[in-house]
Amino acid sequence: MDLPKRKANRLGAFDYSSPGYYFITVCARGKENLFWESGGLQNGRPVLTPAGNAVLQCILAIPAHYPSVRLDQFNIMPNHVHLILEILRPGCVEIEVPVRGMKAAASRQAGYPLWQKGFYDHVIRTEADYQRIWSYVVNNHWKWQEDCYHDPNFR
Repeated sequence: MDLPKRKANRLGAFDYSSPGYYFITVCARGKENLFWESGGLQNGRPVLTPAGNAVLQCILAIPAHYPSVRLDQFNIMPNHVHLILEILRPGCVEIEVPVRGMKAAASRQAGYPLWQKGFYDHVIRTEADYQRIWSYVVNNHWKWQEDCYHDPNFR
């Protein structure tokens, strides 16, 4: 049986180890609500599950494990994570390496697989693009009810 071909989401000729900002979205396996407690937001902040806390710790550890990568901004949603990462020095690390490392470490810490295969990335090329994406990441939890990944059964 032939499996469906996965759509390539990388720019073919782009060097993903070049300095700059990268917007990353990583989805939970099956888009399950693994990262927030069912109560949603309390005092404007999500209440994280143990898996969500594992993800938080692994996101915060990215710069320690990859000194040429700066964690600019992130938001942990119920079933996905948004990151803005900055590569500081050329050729030190491709953007997929810290993302793959964070995913593996969070799953290991949680004790079970957390993630779908792969991730979405967007190379941020302009200041306007950066401002739009930064605002989206910071405010995404406020718009959870409208999010394309929202599960209407999740409260």
